[in-house]
Amino acid sequence: GESGCAAARFGAGDVRQSRRRVSGERACTATRPAWSKGSLPGLKKMDLHILDHRLKVTSICKDGLVNFTHPLIKLIFLRNRTRCKFFSLTETPENYTVVLDEEGFKDLPSSEHLQVEGSTWLPLNVVSNGNASSSSQAVGVTKIAKSVIAPLAEQHVSVFMLSTYQTDFILVREKDLPVVIHTLEEEFNIYREEGGESVPVHGKDVRNGFHKNGREAMKPIVHPVLSPQNQFCVMSLDPETLPAIATTLIDVLFYSNSAKDGAHPTQALDCIKFFSFSLIEGYISLVMDTETQRQFPSNLLFTSSSGELWRMVRIGGQPLGFDECGIVAQISQPLADADISAYYISTFSFDHALVPEEDISSVIDMLQQQRTEPSH
Repeated sequence: GESGCAAARFGAGDVRQSRRRVSGERACTATRPAWSKGSLPGLKKMDLHILDHRLKVTSICKDGLVNFTHPLIKLIFLRNRTRCKFFSLTETPENYTVVLDEEGFKDLPSSEHLQVEGSTWLPLNVVSNGNASSSSQAVGVTKIAKSVIAPLAEQHVSVFMLSTYQTDFILVREKDLPVVIHTLEEEFNIYREEGGESVPVHGKDVRNGFHKNGREAMKPIVHPVLSPQNQFCVMSLDPETLPAIATTLIDVLFYSNSAKDGAHPTQALDCIKFFSFSLIEGYISLVMDTETQRQFPSNLLFTSSSGELWRMVRIGGQPLGFDECGIVAQISQPLADADISAYYISTFSFDHALVPEEDISSVIDMLQQQRTEPSH
């Protein structure tokens, strides 16, 4: 039943773990077949799942965190006390972004310290029917840049990305779903998860509600990027061992705010405060810098066997807002062209891409170049 469904849904994640081990050997990708857009004869379409969660994207201000520790501890550690199945908390220098389903949202008290983006968001997940290895060694958001992110940007659909150790979630507004289905149905078999079943969705089912997002194609703003010096790791944890790291996690999440953390990193030399924890359908994912990682018992957190380190590209000079489209595409497209793996985590104010440490210089050069070139 449910566990089988979760296993199928996270099929893409299984691929990620096995393939990330070879991500250091990208020289061999030059020989991969030149094909795109699912055009290879006989190639199975990939599956796109609309998951059975209705999500809220919220932000807790730094000063207000003390008002939320009680519900957050319940959502993170006491799964038998909440019906929440989708929870993610990301700390940045500005605030805490909390993405959670409606059940979890009920646990948060309304407060002047809590900002809630007005829409309901639906998470999409691409499951690679075992054929992903034929397309590219790169993983993460790079894998879906051309097939999902770029087409949605062209249709003016805002996306909010949440990459985890296991997989990548593409959040879209519920009201944009007809446009999303219409845009992606040629490329994917689309399924809607309903009560543990995967129900096929066809464009004709949503035609009536379909209207193109009729905004004029505006030239996207090219946002400044910043690369802090921290090295990051992307890790997972067996949920059974969560109690063993509970005190460390509570310390890191709720008590590690030192006054010396500037809220506005100015130079690329600075390190940045960034920590992300997600518990989604029983899977735990953690993103932290190596300094924070040293506080955790090393035998409990695991990462892919190559144990690679990642560097961050932080996108945005001022808070990005939720209505501008194409921000993720602006970053993921060049990464896809260069076949560079990336995790991508959107937050309430800024976006964050994590790329392999050895690629950070070329990525920054590539994105700086994009800023100076006139758009074609």
